[in-house]
Amino acid sequence: MGVAPLIGVTTSISVGAYPERAYVNTAYLRAVQRAGGVPVLLPPTLDASALDALCSRLSGLLLTGGGDLDPARFGEPRHPAVYEVSDARDGLELDVTTRALDRDLPLLAICRGIQVLNVALGGTLYQDIPSDPGSPIAHSQKDRRDIATHAVKVTPGTRLAAILGTLSLDVNTFHHQSIKALGRGLGVAATAPDGIIEGVERGDRRFVVGVQWHPEDLVEHDPAAANLFAALVTAARNGND
Repeated sequence: MGVAPLIGVTTSISVGAYPERAYVNTAYLRAVQRAGGVPVLLPPTLDASALDALCSRLSGLLLTGGGDLDPARFGEPRHPAVYEVSDARDGLELDVTTRALDRDLPLLAICRGIQVLNVALGGTLYQDIPSDPGSPIAHSQKDRRDIATHAVKVTPGTRLAAILGTLSLDVNTFHHQSIKALGRGLGVAATAPDGIIEGVERGDRRFVVGVQWHPEDLVEHDPAAANLFAALVTAARNGND
């Protein structure tokens, strides 16, 4: 099996709260460990030297969910529905994503993470799906996080299809934003019935995959979700060989 690879895991940060806290749902950490990786937290408070030191040691990157990106990052005014914007988190995650792409580091992007990946590559976002473009699907579900509530179709022939082992699945969903214009080099790998992009990938990198749902909350009972983390860790481990 070799040495367990170090997987950088981005975190949220409390906005306007005292004391300030960096935090992440433990489901991400359990999913990485379950797949054989070692999670290393990357809080938004890291300075450049600390980020340099950590990134040089990482074998993979996991971009996690959380609050919204500042629309200024993709050249748009802010919609009233945008919330929990953190300039520090935006800056760190866009930086570390660029570093990962430059190093061809295996990268899995989840929920907010797929949006960060897209913006890092020059793409744009729908800032509030219910108002633009509008949808009959509840993309921010009220059910528990481990319950899948809407269907996704996976694009045949994609890396994501091979990883998941299926071309259709039901997913859990907790977002009000999504990809609008695709970033450079990204291809659509999955969509919801309303046309919202649910998965992307880059074919010119060892492993760059993003999903709009939350597989970390499904790994205990959904083999397709577990496969995503296994694929990330396998790609990270192979890079160490």
